[in-house]
Amino acid sequence: MYTLGINAAFHDSSACIVKDGQLLAAAEEERFTHIKHGKRPIPFSTYELPFHAIHYCLQVAGIHLNDVDRIAYSFDPQLLIPKDHKQEEYITLPFYPTAETKSKEWISEWDPLFLSAILNATGQLADGYPHHLQKKFKGSRAEPEKWRFVQHHVAHAASAFLASPFESAAVLTLDGRGEIATTSYHVGNGSDLSRLEQVNLPHSLGLLYERVTSHLGFLHSSDEYKVMALASYGKPTYVDNFRSMIRLLGNGQYEIHNDNLEQHFGPARERNGPFTADHFNIAHSLQKVLEEVAVELTDWFRKESGESNLCMAGGVALNCVMNGRIREAGIFKNIWVQPAAGDAGTALGAALWVDAQERKNEPRNFFMHHAYWGPEYSDDEIEHFLKWTKTPYKKLSNPAAEAADILAQNKIIGWFQGRMEFGPRALGSRSILASPIDASMQAKLNEVKDREDFRPVAPVVLEEDAAEWFEDASVSPFMLFVYRVKADKADKIPAVRHVDGTARIQTINRQQHPLYYDLLKEFKRRTGVPVLVNTSFNTLGKPIVCTPRDAIECFWSSPFDALVIGSFLLEK
Repeated sequence: MYTLGINAAFHDSSACIVKDGQLLAAAEEERFTHIKHGKRPIPFSTYELPFHAIHYCLQVAGIHLNDVDRIAYSFDPQLLIPKDHKQEEYITLPFYPTAETKSKEWISEWDPLFLSAILNATGQLADGYPHHLQKKFKGSRAEPEKWRFVQHHVAHAASAFLASPFESAAVLTLDGRGEIATTSYHVGNGSDLSRLEQVNLPHSLGLLYERVTSHLGFLHSSDEYKVMALASYGKPTYVDNFRSMIRLLGNGQYEIHNDNLEQHFGPARERNGPFTADHFNIAHSLQKVLEEVAVELTDWFRKESGESNLCMAGGVALNCVMNGRIREAGIFKNIWVQPAAGDAGTALGAALWVDAQERKNEPRNFFMHHAYWGPEYSDDEIEHFLKWTKTPYKKLSNPAAEAADILAQNKIIGWFQGRMEFGPRALGSRSILASPIDASMQAKLNEVKDREDFRPVAPVVLEEDAAEWFEDASVSPFMLFVYRVKADKADKIPAVRHVDGTARIQTINRQQHPLYYDLLKEFKRRTGVPVLVNTSFNTLGKPIVCTPRDAIECFWSSPFDALVIGSFLLEK
């Protein structure tokens, strides 16, 4: 049975294809269209389906859209349609919405438009595809009976639990919002999920973090990770302000008092304006209080669920500093976070959930031990493109060893190998790599990527060496937890040690990505250091590269030294 998963309601549009419980392919739409996050989360964009990501998934499966047995969409519009409107044939929208025109029946005056686009996604998928993708779509039929609208938080929870190594677990979802839920607590057992509690709009830790992101001059629903990075430079000056905004009620519930942020913190920072100590302190205080609340909620959840394993998803679960705090609290024995924890991962969760429901008596047979589910390109395809574009290149006999030689010279390389990662982290398939030994490398990489000076860079480390270089480090293949750099190693890898002494690590073993692993081994052989700087292969405001064309365009328009793409080397 083929199940196509689609996320398109808000942002990070994505698609995946699952066959009889096994994931075959998954990708975000942004990688194909070069539009960051695929689209902005506004009602007018809801009709935009991730056609390029869907086309890629159908290609991998070797099927036409008509061959798909079930289509799982990670949002259930019925939860937001008032009872009195369920049988109506028309929607009403004000030309110029105001507080006076807003109906009490809707969360937003634009909800009818937003929900109409979702309800009509069946027809849009059948005939709204771009002309150049018609091979997998032409002749498609709008078949509503194949569609399953999955609750957004069920999709998040399923993406974490049904892809995890656990047979049973507590499953925590923290995000901005789903249909109504903003935080949910499920217990997973086998292939089932049961919900214990949920927190509903307008109370949302994710939306509070978004509001502060905007206040600090960043783009909400996009730049929250920058606030997390900024927090390391601040002091807890405003923790009492944030504590006054969040009221814990017990039983996993909380209330958010959406105070005017300017009354608490003064005028909002202008985008691209200078940073002051206050900006650092606001970010630090928000991060600290988020961590406090997350620990309180997980402590209640552990006692209520009786589970020793925790799975996490939702955009807030991408906050690796918060995840590290939960881990250090020791509340749960094991924690597994979905690598595509944001909305992109709901395509996977919706597909896995529908597949599990349709094949009720079949045991689970999938564990997501890596994130390499996107497009890949053979050496023949890469070389054909290099020749066609008249790009000078050199064929490598041992890419790992020869790339390690370049890195040992303190040069920066683009690394394009194998299947692209699914989720927001570059994990060694579409990465920019460098040596961590020179302390100035962080600043160099931020200049290369044309991004803010305060942004840290992260290390990849050989799995077997992780505990020797980072305190209490365990297997962490997805860069979703921070660990403290060991004191006796801090001077050896200063480029990846953040100002607070921590680093967001990726561990790698040979089974996950053989060539990437071999590169680390070769670098260790030359330097004694089993660590490299790994940052995403993109520049400011651009998605991570997907194709050889993307990689070569980024390389020639950015000041780094070399590109190792498949078995080929490009140098400046």
